Amino acid sequence: MIRIHVAQINPTIGDLEGNFARILEEGAKAHAHGADLAVFPELCLTGYYPGDLLDEPVFLSRTADALDRLRQATLQAPGMHWVVGAPTPRVGAGKRLENTLLVMCDGEIRLRYAKQLLPTYGIFDERRHFEPGPDVARILRVKGVRVGFLLCEDAWNDTNEAYAINPWERLAEASPDLVIGINASPSHLGKRTLRHDLFSESCRRHGLPMLYVNQVGGHDQVVYDGGSFAVEPRSGVVAEWALFQEDSAQVEFENGRFLANGGRPLPVPDLEPLADAEFQRRQIILGLRDYARRCGFTKVVVGSSGGIDSALTMALAVEALGADNVEGVTMPSRWSSEGSVSDSVTLCQNLGIKLHTHPIKELVDLACAGFQDAFGQELAGIARENVQARLRGTILMEHSNSFGHLLLTTGNKSEISVGYCTLYGDTNGGLGLIGDLYKMEVFALSRHINTTAGREIIPNAIIDKEPSAELAPGQRDQDSLPPYPVLDAILKDLIEGSMLSATDRQAVDGVLRVLSGAPEGMATIARVKKLLARTEYKRRQAPPILRLRPRAFGSGRQMPIAAKVEF
Repeated sequence: MIRIHVAQINPTIGDLEGNFARILEEGAKAHAHGADLAVFPELCLTGYYPGDLLDEPVFLSRTADALDRLRQATLQAPGMHWVVGAPTPRVGAGKRLENTLLVMCDGEIRLRYAKQLLPTYGIFDERRHFEPGPDVARILRVKGVRVGFLLCEDAWNDTNEAYAINPWERLAEASPDLVIGINASPSHLGKRTLRHDLFSESCRRHGLPMLYVNQVGGHDQVVYDGGSFAVEPRSGVVAEWALFQEDSAQVEFENGRFLANGGRPLPVPDLEPLADAEFQRRQIILGLRDYARRCGFTKVVVGSSGGIDSALTMALAVEALGADNVEGVTMPSRWSSEGSVSDSVTLCQNLGIKLHTHPIKELVDLACAGFQDAFGQELAGIARENVQARLRGTILMEHSNSFGHLLLTTGNKSEISVGYCTLYGDTNGGLGLIGDLYKMEVFALSRHINTTAGREIIPNAIIDKEPSAELAPGQRDQDSLPPYPVLDAILKDLIEGSMLSATDRQAVDGVLRVLSGAPEGMATIARVKKLLARTEYKRRQAPPILRLRPRAFGSGRQMPIAAKVEF
């Protein structure tokens, strides 16, 4: 029997001293509870993913020093094995580094395993910095238990679809008693269930139990949800640890089974998937909380238009950071409806946040007069509309610069996809919370927040009103765009395609069948395709957005700007 300490921690990329201290803290806790193994996530010493910090000699030198200090620190926990992840140097042709799992004990490195499968798809680009490790299994005997190791992606290719090498097969040939996998597995809709299903099947196929330890926390656009778990070949997932927060726990492993301390049965885990809206809420909250903390912000500011996008952004920000750390600014123009201003007031009262008022009518008039004087013609049409958005963006950046608040941009995925946004206006900001939510998901999450709270946080007047940018008289989003249920379906098909869930795929196919049956429907699809292709330049200049779906804008969907694109 061995005791294992699961250390699901939230390391910060590049914070070698902070991560080192956090590993020591968990290691001390594990040793105090009599653990034989303390297991940490992938690249826990540097945080995942360090990117081109791995090209910096000073960073690599500091990493090597921290790793050596960690090795020496294991002397303070005699007999306990520390399973950690770090980049380590290599010799020979190819890249200079390996993504490595290390097992340390009593001041020595007892096992070194270099990751074999280096993902370069989606948001990943590990081959940029690392050389693949050799196709060999790594086994270490701990108190009579043969423990085998896998490093994240190495465990995801058991169907041989993505790589020619299958580390599971090599490991199974070595016949370990237990497999331990350390991971930095990003979260998106459906990912948790996918993990459970995939690893349950691999463990069943090979007859091997597995402990899967995952990173948690937000890093730029990407959020890691934790949710570490244990799998038995016959039973599937038999234990799961916290989602969207740090967690640590002790388990015992004996005769192929995971047990609670004292040999007691583990509590039955609740493996029911989170509702989409609840998943989105938790992912955004953790993503914002860590982004602000790691970038040195304690407060945020949001432009409050009286529309649903800014309302949802403020509600999520309040839940993440607290009402005292969120401020709104309403900036009415000539075309702002009285309802939009009053709805902003009601929203901010419901949330308990300060709302500033900064009218822009006179600024717009001044800008128009200046344009007339300079260029000899009237500022009109979309140029005049965009002046309003850009003045609002300037005011919000004035606030951010003056008071040190992080400006949150409020665009949703539907509008960002087709360029229904103004560069240097409503695209200003340091982070977008809802940029991976389609418009109909914005409505659904807003209603979910009210239902969960048991009261009207986001006023129903905002949820129910017809969407409008209010940059011209009587303007409605639907005058420029297809109805949002139609637009969302077309965009999901174009952007995510085969990555859609079965439920999403069925709904999208239903809309597309109707559209494809009429010339005007086909024209709508063609128009959306063109808008998506032509507005990549806007997305390239927009702030980072928190990733919620398998293919988010940013590092998850990389398209050229100056290209002739056909879908």
